[in-house]
Amino acid sequence: MSSDNLLEKVKQLREITGVGFKDCKIAIDETKGDIEKSIELLRKKGVAKANKRMERVAAEGVISIFEKDNKFSMVEINSETDFVAKNNDFINFAEELSKLTLNNSGKMDDIIKSKMENNKIVKDNLVSLISKIGEKITFRRCAYMGENKSINFSYIHSPLKKNVGKLGVLLSLDTTKPKQEVQDLGKQLSMQIAALSPLAIDKDGLDKKILEKEREIITEELKRSGKESKIVDKIAIGKLNKFINDNTLLNQEWIMDPKKKVKDIIKDFAGKDKIKIQSYVRYKVGEGV
Repeated sequence: MSSDNLLEKVKQLREITGVGFKDCKIAIDETKGDIEKSIELLRKKGVAKANKRMERVAAEGVISIFEKDNKFSMVEINSETDFVAKNNDFINFAEELSKLTLNNSGKMDDIIKSKMENNKIVKDNLVSLISKIGEKITFRRCAYMGENKSINFSYIHSPLKKNVGKLGVLLSLDTTKPKQEVQDLGKQLSMQIAALSPLAIDKDGLDKKILEKEREIITEELKRSGKESKIVDKIAIGKLNKFINDNTLLNQEWIMDPKKKVKDIIKDFAGKDKIKIQSYVRYKVGEGV
């Protein structure tokens, strides 16, 4: 490692951790220039404290989507404040990262090692961005849809700019109809997913642990109301079915016509053709952080 490169790495590590020059240089030397391993090493030594920048919560940020030839990628990049999330350097980083995500078919390990336009890898650019902006920034997650046999769609709710916002959806439809005929339906389904945040496409896709937990909560709530056990069981079944309907895409009420369910809309639209929801991904900034 050249002396200039060494000094730059030490500077970045100091700005991120708040640790002195000597300790940072030793850590950089021991980890051969790996910033993340250096942070971990300083933590283990008790030099870098848990309340420094890398340990703060980053729950703001943006969702960025990139598309090309029916292939779509989506990333969530987090920052600590909404102010930084509107920073041009931050948004440009997110946009370029979504492009690299598509090029690497959504494989996180490959994306992190990929070179960006400045010829530095993503991992090093992320560290530089943290150093420049002064907040914790994380590449939280990414998604990719590239199945050629399906027709894919994307949607950004209230975009800050094209394909960048706080809430994004990717949707894949398996259909015998041409794309131009299902364009509106794809967009409307994506908006449905954005608005009502289904947990699964249908009942079979729901996590059994979630259903069991919901059943326990409903039953306990009804028992506390003083109702008889026979009545409790009947009401519990009804409430659980409502939970399933509210949280599975096909069984949700259609936001544009609540008298119909999503599966009814798809069936009517398909006619003699086939339209099947293959998969979807919904990212909302900071959700679950």
